[in-house]
Amino acid sequence: MTAQEVEGGRFVRQPNRFTERITADGSSGLRAEPGRYRLFVSYACPWAHRSLIVRRLLGLEETIGVGVVDPIRDERGWRFPDRDPVTNAEFLSELYLRSDPGFTGRYTVPCIWDTETERLVTNDFPNITTMLETEFTAFQKPDAPDLYPEAMRPEIDEMNDLLYTAINNGVYKAGFATSQDAYEDAFDALFATLDHLEERLAGSRYLFGDEITESDVRLYPTLARFDAVYYSHFKCNQRRITDYPNLWAYARDLYSIPAFGETTNFDHIKRHYYVTHRNINPTGIVPKGPSIDWTTAHNRER
Repeated sequence: MTAQEVEGGRFVRQPNRFTERITADGSSGLRAEPGRYRLFVSYACPWAHRSLIVRRLLGLEETIGVGVVDPIRDERGWRFPDRDPVTNAEFLSELYLRSDPGFTGRYTVPCIWDTETERLVTNDFPNITTMLETEFTAFQKPDAPDLYPEAMRPEIDEMNDLLYTAINNGVYKAGFATSQDAYEDAFDALFATLDHLEERLAGSRYLFGDEITESDVRLYPTLARFDAVYYSHFKCNQRRITDYPNLWAYARDLYSIPAFGETTNFDHIKRHYYVTHRNINPTGIVPKGPSIDWTTAHNRER
């Protein structure tokens, strides 16, 4: 996860250190090509989750390799269950320090390693998915969806800003707040936005009509974690996602798509949050619940 600090009781996310861009024509110095790049992820992390969803939706599995870290993170950062077979790293921190020996922040996922120059080129999570969507088109499967259509980008970007501020990062602003005012501000913005989306989805299968876009990819990982983690662990307990008829059906609709459902690992999600965040859950006990059936009929196609 992206590192965080608390300033005046309010959660502040660490800026991304590596922000280079891979381009189709190589004009950035980094050309999009198969087999060159390795994506490091945690199944627990929502920012990494959406990169896995896009990689699968676009059929880039053979183009971009993946290394998955263990869900439990300690003071040494993310650890590979076995040494990463490509970089031989035991901890993700080793790759950060190989790329920048003076790096002093927290070691975050998702990030992309360039096997040619042997360095991290990006941990810029907001732009990793759009980069895969726009710069790797030559390697996408023939029926890949256009998740970021050029004509709709201003609308999608506006929606993405709302989702990030109030929902994706909003749950963290509530969960890591150390003052009542900071917590309540984040809480109120979160549920006001969820209420707004509940109304929007009453007349639209996805956030922008009948086709999945980048905005759906960004919203889903937060919804997938909400009832299992954010509702209790981050004190976002006004309503569960299962209490919203349209949002809950929409989430199940996306979950039924393999790129979404098969990259959703509730075991990793729960173990990471409840065991890693000892400042919030000192005992490290992982709740057994909730008992939720994500496979029930969603009927969103109607």
